[in-house]
Amino acid sequence: MDIRAIIMGLVFALAWSSAFTSARVIVEVAPPMTALAIRFVISGLMAMGLAAMMGQKIRLTRGQWISVVVFGVCQNALYLGLNFIAMQTIEAGFASIIASTMPLIVGLLGWIVFRDRLPGLAVIGLVVGFVGVALIMGSRISGGVDLYGLSLCVIAAIALAIATLSMRGASGGGNLLMVVGLQMIVGAIALAPFAAIFEPFEVTWTGKLLFAFAYTTLVPGLAATWIWFALVQRIGAVKAATFHFLNPFFGVAIAAVLLGERLGLLDVIGVAIVTVGILAVQLAKQQPKKPITADRVAT
Repeated sequence: MDIRAIIMGLVFALAWSSAFTSARVIVEVAPPMTALAIRFVISGLMAMGLAAMMGQKIRLTRGQWISVVVFGVCQNALYLGLNFIAMQTIEAGFASIIASTMPLIVGLLGWIVFRDRLPGLAVIGLVVGFVGVALIMGSRISGGVDLYGLSLCVIAAIALAIATLSMRGASGGGNLLMVVGLQMIVGAIALAPFAAIFEPFEVTWTGKLLFAFAYTTLVPGLAATWIWFALVQRIGAVKAATFHFLNPFFGVAIAAVLLGERLGLLDVIGVAIVTVGILAVQLAKQQPKKPITADRVAT
């Protein structure tokens, strides 16, 4: 992994983690589903416009259309929608920690549902990671965290993990930026009816809101996605996914600095444990499989 790839990975992790802080600012003064649907429309149209300028067409393979629908609904509408709603009542740093457990959930579900063979390091990482999550949740629940918001964040992480597993080998073929744009439009279409029915359009317009909305639209919404795909093309999906281990640390650090969210000792210890667990799971995926030799076949 070269220095450029490392810088790209760090920038991606920072941008992705900062989304929770900017989202927290937005949902304090604006309806969450409505704000997110509008964000998706803007980001989606921008992505599709850039894709068209690059010569990409809305001519997708069957796998890409599956990706558009599955990720548009599960990642954008469910995962981000539930997180936006949850952050009306829970802190951004806590939401980012739960969201960061997605690689752990993918590993666990892959083992349970698909009977994936997990290396010893991955098993250790799963155990360590979930111990860290339990430590943080126990501390927050005893401290009076909103259980409704907590439940929404957990459901959101599971939904994204299921979507990730369901896409095994389904997406491929080019037109990546066009696919991303269409996924965002699908997310907006899925959220719009619920926003119209359940959310009154009550907004407290401030400069802070406008900046947070512009930031979350352009940086986590568009730029981070672009960087991610560029990083995957440069070093591969498995190596690129290693940078996810930074998300718990960056998420709570950014929320603490910009929003003044407090962290207890158990939170700090839990974040460190979760980070180590995610790193172990990702590193285990990079271990080359042992070739089947003649002596192994004979046994």
